[in-house]
Amino acid sequence: MSQSKLAKVFHFMDTLGLGERDPFGNPILFKRIVMMVLGFISYNRLTVYNKTKITGTEHLENLPNEGVLFLPNHQTYFMDVVCLYHIFFSVKWGFRNTLNYPFYLLAPRSNLFYVAASETMKNDGLLPRVFAQAGAILVNRSWRAEGVDVKREVDLGAVEKIGKGLKFGWVISFPQGTTRAFAPLRKGTAHLIKGENPIVVPVRINGFRRAFDKKGLLWRKRNTTLTVEFREPIRFAADATTEEILTRLQHEIGLDHAE
Repeated sequence: MSQSKLAKVFHFMDTLGLGERDPFGNPILFKRIVMMVLGFISYNRLTVYNKTKITGTEHLENLPNEGVLFLPNHQTYFMDVVCLYHIFFSVKWGFRNTLNYPFYLLAPRSNLFYVAASETMKNDGLLPRVFAQAGAILVNRSWRAEGVDVKREVDLGAVEKIGKGLKFGWVISFPQGTTRAFAPLRKGTAHLIKGENPIVVPVRINGFRRAFDKKGLLWRKRNTTLTVEFREPIRFAADATTEEILTRLQHEIGLDHAE
């Protein structure tokens, strides 16, 4: 077999993820299957029953395949992530600011991860457990548990897990750490940025809280416009203080604007 034909075969196998695992030991092929199934199930919710308006995906086209941290505000447990996954898949296929061509679900990105609270993914039934297979980086929140504010030891392994995900691909993290509107950014986000030095892409989302319940699984109001705006990528200076980082992100994510 010629070298070019052999390269095509290996590229096809890489697209499927045959025999590969992500840095957390999960089979990539199974991860792709979960992404495709969840993608087709959720597609109509984003494009038919509601309208998703996307801007700024031109900022994603030249990003590296790893070391990119997406920081959106947070409105639902799951639908925020689902929508961002749809957009990332669409961008991979060369589309800008649209979800109109769902065949992008046939070959989704496998190097995607999102940070989620362990209790949310493990204690809320079967669907969150399945959704966790689509790239969840599970962390223990030190400030909130079972819907109430608490004080417990910081999950020291959280930054290490997120760093591992960044070395392999793109990571979505919600710096507010809660779906409550206008919640302040957690300082851990600034420490993560200083430690890992990723490219940071702030994201502004809106409409999800009006359209879906808190988990993002049930309807609240149809015919809602869901907006997703990707801001220009940021590479923070090594000597930037945590306060400078949080102040910049607070503005870029739009937490000083109405949700």
